[in-house]
Amino acid sequence: MFDLQGYGPLLIQGTILTIKLGLASLVLGLVFGLLGALAKLSGIWILEKIANVYTTVVRGIPELLMVFFIFYGGSVIFAAIAKQMGYHGRLDISQFWAGVTALSIMFGAYATEVFRMAIQDIPKGQWESAQSIGMTPFQTLRRIILPQMWMVALPGLGNLALVLLKDTALVSLIGLQDLMYYSQRAAQSTQKAFTFYLAAAFIYLALTSVVTLFIMWCESRANPAARYAKRLRKKSGGQA
Repeated sequence: MFDLQGYGPLLIQGTILTIKLGLASLVLGLVFGLLGALAKLSGIWILEKIANVYTTVVRGIPELLMVFFIFYGGSVIFAAIAKQMGYHGRLDISQFWAGVTALSIMFGAYATEVFRMAIQDIPKGQWESAQSIGMTPFQTLRRIILPQMWMVALPGLGNLALVLLKDTALVSLIGLQDLMYYSQRAAQSTQKAFTFYLAAAFIYLALTSVVTLFIMWCESRANPAARYAKRLRKKSGGQA
């Protein structure tokens, strides 16, 4: 048994905040990734260039540096804008939303390539067939392409989601009171670093296990043929 010396509730509180941070970053990151992929495949020169610059620059910057840039650089930028508008007071950026912004930008850059390859994996004949029956490009994308895209993109997005969950620990360095923040404080206060970092490791492992199971469930739901084949195998095995 772990002797958490009264820090258990704080670790739970930090875990809840870590989950909120991960979910918010995931949702916003998926939006960035989908928009980036559509921009790259749009055929519009300026949109393609913007998306290429976004993915190239963001994927070349370490995640920790991105968190610091958004938190500290964002304060400077907002303060300069406010000064131009006549406001000279202090502006502070929320650690939570700075973390969400940084993590979602990073996630979106990698998700852009996953979405792009998934869309390109769908035969072009489906676009042509949809247009031949009078569907607009937006209708084709929404009704035909996107539903199939998710099935192809899920494995890649699942791996990115696991990386995102672990990267939430970086936000503790700007003062966000997440799981890693409370683990560090407890380790420093009690001088039992191994105990609290091991407890944090088990919590992160539990969270990633839940995410992995959810991804497997989503993949199964997105692939009816695989579910049918699995039922057949179980049925044949039971008869044997």
